[in-house]
Amino acid sequence: MLSKILSATLIGIDAHIIEVEVDITAKGLPHFSTVGLPDTAVKESKERVRAALKNTGFNFPLKQITVNLAPADLKKEGSAFDLPIAIGIVVSEGLIEPEAIKGYLISGELSLDGRIKPVKGALSMAIKAREDKLRGLILPGENANEAAVVDGVSVYGFDDLPGLIEFFTGMSNRQPVCVDVSYVMKENSMYQDDFSDVKGQEHVKRALEVAAAGSHNFLMIGPPGLGKTMLAKRLPSILPDMTFEEALQTTRIHSVVGILKTGQPLLATRPFRSPHHTLSDVAMVGGGQFPKPGEVSLAHNGVLFLDELPEFKRNVLEVLRQPIEDATVTISRALSSITYPASIMLVCAMNPCPCGYLGDARHQCSCSPSQIHRYRQRVSGPLLDRIDIHVEVPAVPYKDLSTEHCGEPSKNIRERIQTARQLQVERFKKDNVYSNSKMRSKHIKKYCVLNPEAQSIIETAMHKLGLSARAYTRILKVSRTIADLAESERIQAEHISEAIQYRTLDRGTG
Repeated sequence: MLSKILSATLIGIDAHIIEVEVDITAKGLPHFSTVGLPDTAVKESKERVRAALKNTGFNFPLKQITVNLAPADLKKEGSAFDLPIAIGIVVSEGLIEPEAIKGYLISGELSLDGRIKPVKGALSMAIKAREDKLRGLILPGENANEAAVVDGVSVYGFDDLPGLIEFFTGMSNRQPVCVDVSYVMKENSMYQDDFSDVKGQEHVKRALEVAAAGSHNFLMIGPPGLGKTMLAKRLPSILPDMTFEEALQTTRIHSVVGILKTGQPLLATRPFRSPHHTLSDVAMVGGGQFPKPGEVSLAHNGVLFLDELPEFKRNVLEVLRQPIEDATVTISRALSSITYPASIMLVCAMNPCPCGYLGDARHQCSCSPSQIHRYRQRVSGPLLDRIDIHVEVPAVPYKDLSTEHCGEPSKNIRERIQTARQLQVERFKKDNVYSNSKMRSKHIKKYCVLNPEAQSIIETAMHKLGLSARAYTRILKVSRTIADLAESERIQAEHISEAIQYRTLDRGTG
């Protein structure tokens, strides 16, 4: 008898429907074969399915069993086909009516004792099931809450194979899993770190506030041990609250990779990714034999922090140029091309020289001018061109470290930033631009008009400070953000003056 079960495979972060066809015949010697471009994990499913059925009290048929995964020209990987294959065998043996399974998408890995283990990409499967208006989605119990945040599709979670078979035979009245999305968003939107923990560094904290308000890429330069990493880790806590759509996009990527925390149906805090400088370009942007999202996509809607920036390989830094500009990463292979979302805020930190103590009053720098030049040349001009703000991080005086006074909490800073971001959303609502950092030339001409005093200041800076031509556009974008924080319609002289202070590496490079 032939049975057909709907399941899904992941390509990129999207789920694609797979029809699992199971044919059982008594003719010939007992044999179990799986066709339809299965990988090793899929081929091994026959052993898991055989043991799971046997150990839960079902007789495994000693017959010719053929499993076809259609469409046959699409590569199938992973262990998520265990459950649909097992159900297909049970249906083919006549223990479940074919009508009972019609319209359900089934996915799950089986253990040898019949327990159903979690799978990757449950959220993507739920979105696909909703798009195709399927009857319901059958998942492992641990994945059910994750998938249930998608409205418009019935999600059922099961912990073992007998429970699922009882559901299909009408012996149990299992109800769809329900999740209160507003409650989940509120419960999962708390940050562990807060800006009130940071003592001193008021200039850097102000620069970070400006960067967050306009989604500007940011670079900190300073000796080790002054709190650059500490400041970067607290940046997500002042970014605007995630919307449900942003949370859905971010959770979907983490779900596909399999790093979503157990019991966390939705990622409602902005991600912070800090990869080590030894990672490869594939690990940074994604790829591999079976392409997976990289660090830049895992930081989607959040912060990608690169500590010790010059220590990263040159090719790793260069591949960041496309995602910074386009907010997407495209992985091209011979048979397909996959695009991952990668809307990030890039934050970097570096020492001023190889030893780290150039300009530090407490330590003597031991680097020669040529060593310093070579060290800074490791970061290419095109990448620096995409970083709007770079500031020096000074040593914190003892009186600031020893004070009992706490800094301004993240909540207060975030409120100012959300007000500034709302101004930007309103300003660019017809142009598909969401922040000042993404302004194009036509937007700069229209929204960054300077009065004579402001023009005089930036002209003086260009000549006397040796600011590069590429710095001019960045200064205008940052000054527009500073004006938004001040709720000023026009850019004033003080806004331009402050923006010029945030171009440390451009001075003298003219």
